[in-house]
Amino acid sequence: MINYEEELKKFHPSMDVNEAEDAIYSRDLTDVTDILREMLNDEKENGKSK
Repeated sequence: MINYEEELKKFHPSMDVNEAEDAIYSRDLTDVTDILREMLNDEKENGKSK
């Protein structure tokens, strides 16, 4: 049978999880609002040049 107390003593959290979390939160992601703003700015610029 598994000795859960011994297994818990051996447990160490994975460093990969912490590293992945840092990479995800530090990344600047584009969302729909950013895309719409860019599209509107492009339309304004194109409308002025015509």
